[in-house]
Amino acid sequence: MLQAAVNSSRVTMAMAIERYFNVSLYLLVLTGFGTLASTGGLDLLAVVVVGCALIIRGYHLITHQQFTIPERWTTYLTLVYVGIYFADYFLVSGSFLVATVHLVLFGMVIRLFSLQRARDHFMLAVLSFLMVLAAAVLTVDSVFLFCFAAFLLVAVITFVLMEMRHSIAEDQSRAQESKDSAPYRRMANVLLATAPMLMLMILAGGSLIFFLLPRVSSRYLSAYAPSSDLSTGFSDRVQLGRIGQIQQSSAVVMHIQIDNDLEGAYDLKWRGVALSQVDGKMWSNPFAQRDLRRSPNGIFRLKTAGGETAPGNSRHKVHYRVLMEPIGTNVFFLADKPSGLMGEFGHISTDAGGAVYNLDADHPVNRYAAESELDDPDASELRLAPNTVAGQLTPYLALPPLDIRISKLAEEVTASASNNYDKAIAIERYLRTRFGYTLDLPRTSQRDPLAHFLFERKNGHCEYFASSMAVMLRTIRIPSRIVTGFRGGEFNDLTGQYVVRASNAHSWVEAYFPGNGWVSFDPTPGGSLETHSGWSRMLLYVDAAASFWREWVINYDVTHQQTLGEGAGQSTRRLYDDLRHWFARNYYSLLNSARKTHQQITHSPGRWIGGGLGVTLFLTILVNLRSIVRALANRRLRAHPDRAPRESASLWYDQMLRRLARRGWRKTPAQTPHDFVAAIKEPILQSKVALFTQAYESARFGQSADDARALPELFEEIMAGQK
Repeated sequence: MLQAAVNSSRVTMAMAIERYFNVSLYLLVLTGFGTLASTGGLDLLAVVVVGCALIIRGYHLITHQQFTIPERWTTYLTLVYVGIYFADYFLVSGSFLVATVHLVLFGMVIRLFSLQRARDHFMLAVLSFLMVLAAAVLTVDSVFLFCFAAFLLVAVITFVLMEMRHSIAEDQSRAQESKDSAPYRRMANVLLATAPMLMLMILAGGSLIFFLLPRVSSRYLSAYAPSSDLSTGFSDRVQLGRIGQIQQSSAVVMHIQIDNDLEGAYDLKWRGVALSQVDGKMWSNPFAQRDLRRSPNGIFRLKTAGGETAPGNSRHKVHYRVLMEPIGTNVFFLADKPSGLMGEFGHISTDAGGAVYNLDADHPVNRYAAESELDDPDASELRLAPNTVAGQLTPYLALPPLDIRISKLAEEVTASASNNYDKAIAIERYLRTRFGYTLDLPRTSQRDPLAHFLFERKNGHCEYFASSMAVMLRTIRIPSRIVTGFRGGEFNDLTGQYVVRASNAHSWVEAYFPGNGWVSFDPTPGGSLETHSGWSRMLLYVDAAASFWREWVINYDVTHQQTLGEGAGQSTRRLYDDLRHWFARNYYSLLNSARKTHQQITHSPGRWIGGGLGVTLFLTILVNLRSIVRALANRRLRAHPDRAPRESASLWYDQMLRRLARRGWRKTPAQTPHDFVAAIKEPILQSKVALFTQAYESARFGQSADDARALPELFEEIMAGQK
C-alpha cells in the first residue's frame, strides 16, 4: 500500500515520508467516507459528488499532480456554504443530522484540495473522524465494527507518519541519505507490520474500557438517528402493495428467542397491526387506543379483543424475547393470543384489533419479552359456531364499492359449504390453488386492485391474497380483518434465535366465529411447509456475531454490566477451585496414564490409528446428527403417510417435483400446482401428475388419510412412466 507510493527514482527520507503521509491521509479520508456511506444514510447526490472528488484526488496522487484551491477562495466558499447549511436544514432536508453531515462533507472536500499548512492535514483527519462518528449515529449494524477497524488501522499509520513528518521538519540536522530506496521500503514494511498490532491493542483496550466503564442511561446522539421506511408498512394505514415492497428487502428486522426451543420447532406469525376498514385500495384501523397499566409484578397484562378460546381447543403457552432492529415503528410484534408483555416501557396502549403500541418516547421498541397462549382451534367446534353477527362486529362487515363479480365469485366458491368455517376454508383453498404468488408489483396503479387481481392478473403477493379473502368473507356475512406482521424466520442453531427479515413480512386474514373468537387463515400459496432457506454455515456465524453486537454493544447498559460482572466473577472462582481440586486428586493417576498410553502407542500403532479413525467417524456422525435424524423422520412419514397427511403430502409432493426437475419439468415459484400440471406437455405424464396433485391437495388441505396413503403408489406410477 505504502511502497507503491514511492517513485523508483532516488528520493530523500523526508520526501518518502511526505509521500507516504499524503497517501495514508487520503486513505483515512476514503475509509471515513466509506464507513459513512456504508450506513445507507447518505443521499445519492452526496455520495456521487464526494465520490467524484475522492477519485480526482486519488488520480492526482497516482500521477504526482498537484491542484490546490487558493486560501482566499476556501474562505469565500466556506462563508457561502454557511448560508447553504441553514437552507439545507430549514428548507431541504429538515434534519439537523443530515445538514451537519453535508457540512462535514463539504469541509472535507474543500480541505482535500487546499492542503497548505500542518493544521490543514490535522483538520482533514478530524473531519474523517467526524464522518465515522456520524456513521455511528446512523447505523447499529455490525458492519460498522469492521469499517471502524479499517479506519483505525489507517489512522494509526497516518498519525505515526504525521509525527515523523513533524519531527523531520523541526530537526535541523540531516543524515546522509541512502543511494537507493531500500531503507524507505524497509521503513514502510515495519510500519505496515506494526500498525495492525497497535490497532489490535487499541481495540482491546477500548473494549476493556467500554465494558468496565460505569454505564449511565442516556441516548446521546441516538435521538438524531433516522427511522426506517419499514415502519410505514405497519402503521394504522397501509396501502395495497406496501408489504410487497418491504418483502423485496433482506434486511434483518428482529431476532426472537423462544424458551426451550433448541431446534426451531415453531413457525409462528408475529402480529403487528390488525386492519378492519378498507376503501378498495387501502386498509386502515379506525379504532382508538386505550392505555394499559403495569401489574404489580411489572408485567403488562394483555387481552386481545375477541380472543376467547373454545373449551375444546388445546392451549400451549410460550415465552419469548425479541430484539428489534431500529426500524422506526412503535408496534410490538407478538405471537398470536398474547397474554403478557415485559420491558422497560413506561406507557403502552392497545386497540380493538389487538395491536400493542409503545407510547414511551424515551424507551423505543428495541428489546422486550412476552408470553402468548397459542391454541389450535377445533374444526368441529368452528363448524358448529352460529352464523349470527353481534352488533360490535358490524365494522368488520363494511365493504367499499366493489366489482359485482367479487361477491358472485364468493358465492360460487362457497356454494357447497354448509357453515361459515367450511366457507372460509373453501375461499382459502381456492386462492391457494388457483392463483400464483409473485413479488413483481403492477407497473401501473389500478382503479380496482382487487378485481384486477382476481379476474385479470391472478398473480400477486400476500397482501392481495389476504385482502381478497377478507373482502370475499364480508360479502357472505363473515366478519373479517387483515393482519400485517411477519411469518416464521430463519432459525440459527448457534444462538437459538429466529432471524426475521423484511422478506418475512406477511399479511393474513382473521375471521370471527362466535365462541371461538378470531381465527387465522392464510390464503397465500406456498410450495412447502418448510420455511427455512438453508443458510450456509458461514452466514449463521455472521448472524450470531451481529446478534452479539446488538445485544452486548448497542444495548449494553448497567443491567448487562452487572450480569457480566457477576457471571465473570462466579465463573472464574468456580474454574479455579475446580482445577485446583481436580489436579490435587488426579496428579499421580494422570502421570501413570500418560506413561501407559505412550507404551501402548509404541507397541500397537495400528490399533491406535484405527481407534482414531473410529473417533473421527463418530464425530462426523455427531456433527450431522440433526440432518440424519430429520432424514429418518421424513422417511418414516413417507412410509406411513396416513399418520400425518398434511406433512407427508408436502414431503411426497416435494420429492415428485425434484424427480421431475431432473427430467426437465421444473416448477417455478410463481406456478400453482394446477399451473404446473398444465405446463406439462406429455399427455400421459400430465394425467398422472394431475392425479397426484389432486391427492396431494386433499391430503394437505383436507387432512385426508386415504389420499395421503395413495400418494406413494401414484408417485411410483409417475416414476415408472419416466424410466
